[in-house]
Amino acid sequence: MSFPLLTLLGAVPLVGALVVMFTPRATGRVTGLFISLLTTALALVVVGLAAGGRDLSEQFTWIPAFGAHWAMNADGISLTMVLLTVLLTPFVLIASWNVGHADAEDGWGPRAFSALVLVMESFALFCFMATDVLVFYIFFEATLIPMYFLIGGFGEAGRRRAAIKFLLFGLGGGLILLAGVVGVYAISAGNGQPTMLLADLAGMPMGTGTERVLFVLFFIAFALKAPMVPFHTWLPDAAESGTPGTSALLVGVLDKIGTFGMIRFCLELFPGASQWAAPVVLILALISMIYGALAAIGETDILRLIAFTSVSHFGFIVIGIFSFTTISMTGATFYMFNHAFSTGVLFLAAHFLIQRRGSQKIADYGGVQKLAPVLAGVFLLGGLSSLALPGMSSFVSEFMVIAGSFSQNIWIGGISTLGMVLAATYILLMYQRTMTGPVTEDVEEAFGEERSNDLTGRERWAVAPLLLIIFVFGFFPKPMLDLIEPAVTTTMSQVGVSDPSLTMEGSN
Repeated sequence: MSFPLLTLLGAVPLVGALVVMFTPRATGRVTGLFISLLTTALALVVVGLAAGGRDLSEQFTWIPAFGAHWAMNADGISLTMVLLTVLLTPFVLIASWNVGHADAEDGWGPRAFSALVLVMESFALFCFMATDVLVFYIFFEATLIPMYFLIGGFGEAGRRRAAIKFLLFGLGGGLILLAGVVGVYAISAGNGQPTMLLADLAGMPMGTGTERVLFVLFFIAFALKAPMVPFHTWLPDAAESGTPGTSALLVGVLDKIGTFGMIRFCLELFPGASQWAAPVVLILALISMIYGALAAIGETDILRLIAFTSVSHFGFIVIGIFSFTTISMTGATFYMFNHAFSTGVLFLAAHFLIQRRGSQKIADYGGVQKLAPVLAGVFLLGGLSSLALPGMSSFVSEFMVIAGSFSQNIWIGGISTLGMVLAATYILLMYQRTMTGPVTEDVEEAFGEERSNDLTGRERWAVAPLLLIIFVFGFFPKPMLDLIEPAVTTTMSQVGVSDPSLTMEGSN
């Protein structure tokens, strides 16, 4: 396609961020929301064209000496990540309408928040669409910049420490990834054709030892981004100190770059090493899933609890990826999409709750559902989606991961079902402790006796579309699965694995 539509899609929010910063403070939020909705509309056009068979790939020579190209493409896996990014961003902006102060002298007002969110959206979109390893690496690192300022500039007590910790972990992962990027370039140069294009690097001959070392470098960088145990410690701190809207974008969008990178780069560049490392990776994923769930059960801070649930969910996603079946990998990709909305609803509902009560501690709540039934209902629906209740989209993806992993390894599949039980435990305990029981004096003072402080119209608009997505794809997941499965099939063939054949004992 001659017109660079994918580049335009990524550039719109970046240019829009500059526009927002030069608009009057009173209209900055509105301008930012408009640009995010424009990006969403453009992304839907891209998805429609790609689903209709239109070739949207772009490739322009950038640095000939390195074989680097400005290369963009969007298969079903990339498009799924693009969709979750553009669908979540505008509703985070709506929910975070009053983040900061409109007259903030230090510049940390709603206008700056909107601009930084748009910059992050742009960088994430380029990450998901890049098919040149160097271009991917640049935006992989660039996403740290807006998120650092979103955490450090708009968060609560301890935000600067949390922002620095987030940045240090991110830079550490970036340095490890850079070593891997240099390694794959050196291999291509040694083969006589220096290149950074993913299509050229995939299948390039390399020694077994070299392939395994490079796989480990890429995997650790992505495990830090995701994050997985033992690289997860920055996430609860960032969620606790950042605004819930920032945390929704961090976990819903930015951390998906890690699991997306495992599919796009670890599997496609290092197929042999991926199969070699799979047993260890699956064990680490199980540890992440169980540890994250147990930590959530014992957590006393609402935002940290939600962050630990994501550590558990990312372990589940990695199980789906490295089980190497079509159904598990399709389920893992769909899980990434669904997790963005279920966790997004939880973080945003927590934001509305904390705004009214002024505390993140679970012990400071009780009986909220009697005074704010709509808020309590939204909180419950977000939690039920997180625990994969049938009828919600997360159930479809979670069932696919379990079914696919079970067919490949009965022990991995069987143990992973424990995650569903633990998820029900931490979600229902959190809801019970905050929303049910007698109304405490402080909660009554914060919410009012006559339900006068329930969700406003703007807040309902922020979460209602996200809940609608959860239910629509819970009952009708076929459009997303049809989008994802062909790309997963291609990835499976590149890795050189196939679905296990199922036979009945005693059959003729």
